[in-house]
Amino acid sequence: MKIAALYDVHGNLPALEAVLDEVAGFAPDLVVVGGDVVPGPMPRECLILLLRLRPKPRFIHGNGETDVVAFFDGSAPSRVPEAFHPTMLWVAGRLRRPDRDTLSAWPRTTSVRVEGLGDVLFCHATPDDDNAIFTRVTPEERLAPVVCAPGADVVVCGHTHMHFDRMVRGTRVVNAGSVGLPFGDTAAGWLTLEPGRIEHRRTTYDLEAAMARISETGYPIPVDLADPPAADGMLEAFEAAMAA
Repeated sequence: MKIAALYDVHGNLPALEAVLDEVAGFAPDLVVVGGDVVPGPMPRECLILLLRLRPKPRFIHGNGETDVVAFFDGSAPSRVPEAFHPTMLWVAGRLRRPDRDTLSAWPRTTSVRVEGLGDVLFCHATPDDDNAIFTRVTPEERLAPVVCAPGADVVVCGHTHMHFDRMVRGTRVVNAGSVGLPFGDTAAGWLTLEPGRIEHRRTTYDLEAAMARISETGYPIPVDLADPPAADGMLEAFEAAMAA
């Protein structure tokens, strides 16, 4: 079994297209889409492209899908800062009812057994929360009750947009990175799994051309793919948020 795991596309169609070109060369038996296809500047285009893949991917939802569906339905989740409400409404307005229903039907997790790795559980953030934050430096005692409880040998997550690979009391926890908005890198991040092997992948693409395409969408907030947030700064911000 060969698996490609694509997380946190965030509507960045040029990055997704570049990654899928490399995924085709890897020739996986399964593509797992790990949530947060939306929100972003080209939400419907990314969704359609992924839905057309064959064999059909397995999808799980992220906090992005949960929140965009809520905005589509006319509510505003309290966890979304008010400053982002116009952007979420813009994204929801680009979707159609079948798109909304597709996103709302995605499960929270999916599991696959991979020879040499064992039982692999895919979730967006943690197995029981699509919005929980943890990083490569989160203390083990805080993380173990969350990621070890399902009993998987490997837990693959995303959400914080940075690759990592760590052991937590016998469970291997691997962050797949972000296709569309990686922190600390301009290359699109994704993950491959095959018998006995897990590998972080990075795909470079034409950032200038991508930003030109994004600017044509009317997306309400600026996107500078050439100057992503620094990884160290995001680690500090995430850890501070958890401590608050």
